[in-house]
Amino acid sequence: MSTAIPVSDHESKQETELENLETDLLLEAVFRHYGYDFREYARASLKRRVHTMMRNEHVRTISGLIELLLHDRTAFNRFLLVLSVNVTSVFRDPEFFLAFRRLVVPMLRTYPFVRIWHAGCSTGEEVYSMAILLHEEGLYDKCRLYATDMDDAVLKQAGKGIFPLESADQYALNYQRAGGTRELTEYYTGGYGHGIFRASLRENVVFSQHNLAMDRSFNEFNVILCRNVMIYFTKQLQHRVHDLLFESLATFGVLGLGAKETIQFSPHERDYEQIEPGSKLYRKIA
Repeated sequence: MSTAIPVSDHESKQETELENLETDLLLEAVFRHYGYDFREYARASLKRRVHTMMRNEHVRTISGLIELLLHDRTAFNRFLLVLSVNVTSVFRDPEFFLAFRRLVVPMLRTYPFVRIWHAGCSTGEEVYSMAILLHEEGLYDKCRLYATDMDDAVLKQAGKGIFPLESADQYALNYQRAGGTRELTEYYTGGYGHGIFRASLRENVVFSQHNLAMDRSFNEFNVILCRNVMIYFTKQLQHRVHDLLFESLATFGVLGLGAKETIQFSPHERDYEQIEPGSKLYRKIA
């Protein structure tokens, strides 16, 4: 005997199907009109951010949000900021930088010149962390750091090197745990509630727009850091990004991933070796 579906459950299912349809239309519209491809971003996280945008813009439906974004470029710029995952900090996951200093720096000393790509750099805290580390290890002058993100707004912020001073104590603690050999205060000046990193830390940094979901390789690198980015992608998009990173990394180059990310189950799992068990540092061997 079949059981009738309660009206409330039926309506809830219809609402979910309608929201899924509207979300598909939203992402397709954004891709076709603006060229940004979010169609393979993990849906649970993406939907939360879409609803945040709807609340911010006082829009009742996703269809209403589509109309707003297609006819208002400034609203779309705000949408990019909401959709971008800009959670970062100076020396975030300090054990990663400590391992980098211990395991990777000796390799870099053997190179005449070093190219490093920070893929998905957000507001740049990780880039300045690496610049400080390289400076302390006497390597900065022979390095070029390429810091990319899909969002122009966060790239402009990254290029200024400004951060809230309320975070300074935590940043200083991260720095010490990452093997810092001085005081973090030597690398920035403070005032009016903000700190600004020394201009010398930006001398060898190139900030540029690049979309991991759409764009191709633009150089060959000795080190690529793509940390805490792919956790927001579907498996299919993760595989495509792994192809891009593999293509961009020189043989025996080093790939750095985030704490919750792994090379396992990627299309290039066998093309890397983990530099040390437990680390998120992998050397390209094929």
